[in-house]
Amino acid sequence: MFIYMSKKIAIPKQSNVTCLAWNHSSSYIAVGGEDGMLKVLKLESGGSGNLSMNLSLEGHTGKVCVAIWNEVFQKLTTSDEHGVIIVWMLYKGSWYEEMINNRNKSTVTSMAWGSDGQKICIAYEDGAVIVGSVDGSRVWGKDIKGPGLRAVQWSPDNSLLLFALSNGELHLYDDQGNFTMPVASNGVPEAAEVVCMDWFSGRAPTNRPVLVICYRNGLLLLMKNCTEEESVLVNTNMTMVDCKWNHNGSILAAAGRTQEQVNVVQFFTGFGE
Repeated sequence: MFIYMSKKIAIPKQSNVTCLAWNHSSSYIAVGGEDGMLKVLKLESGGSGNLSMNLSLEGHTGKVCVAIWNEVFQKLTTSDEHGVIIVWMLYKGSWYEEMINNRNKSTVTSMAWGSDGQKICIAYEDGAVIVGSVDGSRVWGKDIKGPGLRAVQWSPDNSLLLFALSNGELHLYDDQGNFTMPVASNGVPEAAEVVCMDWFSGRAPTNRPVLVICYRNGLLLLMKNCTEEESVLVNTNMTMVDCKWNHNGSILAAAGRTQEQVNVVQFFTGFGE
């Protein structure tokens, strides 16, 4: 694999970037930052690196913390440090606010759309969970007792929800919010902080891990599902920031910082090699 810089993109007022989300199906890139900064970029096809879209979206006032795409319905969902959630839709070349929600109690730590684009799960720092439909209606909500939530992911068939708690525990629920089972994190130190999770929903060989749990201490836990005992544990020797599967789940990119404070991206196969 050969990696090179295709384009360097200037950010307004040199704002620190706080979240990124890439829409694989349409090449949109959402960039969130401080003071409500939110941009949607689009790379031209053909690998030129030029931008065919560079739009600023106005609506957030605080740091944008989470951005995710609904690739089925081509919608963008973002949340800021004040707990404000905005769903954006593209209409005649511009992005418009389709829905705004603010629970006014806690900040959003993670959001995830199901692979069919029909439902979104929103996880709050205080343990609250809200599942809503793509048309904006509330499906169900509940409070998960404990230290709070760090991350959430849908299973590939949208029948299960995996939550990472603030104390490092992993809990599995069904799509109606009923607790199913705790998930073992073999080899991971107790109370290790989860940074993010990514559960690949496309087609993949049955023997290849598709679920990754990313820990702040540099560990990556790779699993085929939530019940297997033979998980793969990788030590990146970095302070982890984020990790994501590529478009077909064959390569995992893990971003972090070394002890020398150098920003590094490491690439792994689905087997952690």
